[in-house]
Amino acid sequence: MEHIVIIGNGISGVTAARHIRKLSDKKITIVSAETDYFFSRTALMYVYMGHMKFEHTQPYENWFWKKNRIELKQGFVKTIETQSKTLHFAKGDTLTYDKLIIATGSKPNKFGWPGQDLDGVQGLYHKQDLENLEVYAPNNKICKHAVIVGGGLIGIELAEMLHSRHIPVTFLVRETSFWNGVLPNGESEMINDEIRKNDIDLRLDVNLKEIVADANGKAKSVIVAETGEEIACDLVGLTAGVAPNIDFIKASNIETNRGVLVNRHLETNIPNVYAIGDCAEQREAIGNRRPIEAVWYTGRMMGETVAQTICGNTTEYKPGHWFNSAKFIDIEYQTYGWVHGERGRPNYEQHFHWKHVDNNKCITIAFHKDSKQFLGINTFGIRMRHEIFDRWLTEQRHVHYVLEHLADANFDPEFYKLHEANIVAQFNREFNTNIQLKKKSWKRIFSA
Repeated sequence: MEHIVIIGNGISGVTAARHIRKLSDKKITIVSAETDYFFSRTALMYVYMGHMKFEHTQPYENWFWKKNRIELKQGFVKTIETQSKTLHFAKGDTLTYDKLIIATGSKPNKFGWPGQDLDGVQGLYHKQDLENLEVYAPNNKICKHAVIVGGGLIGIELAEMLHSRHIPVTFLVRETSFWNGVLPNGESEMINDEIRKNDIDLRLDVNLKEIVADANGKAKSVIVAETGEEIACDLVGLTAGVAPNIDFIKASNIETNRGVLVNRHLETNIPNVYAIGDCAEQREAIGNRRPIEAVWYTGRMMGETVAQTICGNTTEYKPGHWFNSAKFIDIEYQTYGWVHGERGRPNYEQHFHWKHVDNNKCITIAFHKDSKQFLGINTFGIRMRHEIFDRWLTEQRHVHYVLEHLADANFDPEFYKLHEANIVAQFNREFNTNIQLKKKSWKRIFSA
């Protein structure tokens, strides 16, 4: 019986296992050094905040794996020997495979800062990170102050978590405005305000110089590079992005760059070895998409795709239009298509930005400045329907069409105030147009 081994029990590896089982009777083994069972990483913050218990983050009951004949092996893979198709583990044991799927995910970035490996310094990615938070930041008596380094989505999650336990936080962000390498200026500034409104000490345009140890080898302070200021702290969160978790692969003959290099079928340079999820890097660009995408849904899609190929139906990975969602403390964020930040915006991309007077709702619509083709939308504090925007992007709709039908995309419950009339009115003023919401859309609009 053909043996499929999957290294990694995140969303990518588990999805691959589930779909291979649906399609075949192959022997399947999932290897993980982190936990016995698959869990939702995005839910870790809610465990710390007291909204759920860790077992609630496990989508499947523990009996699921045996029932579906998916074997689980705990262990840290030290090397992969592709000629003999053998995994060598840190404890000296081995495991052979017929086909191998590498799904080892990401690890927090470190940039050689002095003190980055001290006790009390951590990221927020693994279950062990959650456990370490309970050691170093269980409350504001043990952790009187925390410093977070890096202004991405993980950083703001960690800030919200610590804030929920009344732990003072200083947030060091190297950008001139929060996440403005991704977000346009108006959105980034709104998130700056949301962070500060929650009494988080946001420091922009600064860098970490070093982390200082106490006599016991634990972090006691950080030094700010630009000013030399020393900030006392009991916890340092390193959240300056993530990188593919592939150090153990580099000694093998599997080709890597930043990630494990794969083709459109998610195959590596070695026959019968595949890579999926955060650790996979596309050799050739897929449209405008990045070669490495560390997001939940692309990992799931890769797992489904590679399962088809392994079970005899060779399938090309097609992620479709970019989308993502997140939460900036109390402001929900969604993006569909491409809306670039100020630094990365192509010359042809024009933006329309609307913000509500309460400063916690806004949208930015991106369109081609010449053809007026709709390119993407960011929404903050207003839920929109993914399937509507996905269709409009595929149909390459004119931005005027999108605005005329914007209320049809609104996901908010019936009795919430809607804002399409104000949005369209502002667009008409700014671009000297006379766009009218369609009657079907008007029926859904209440006074904003």
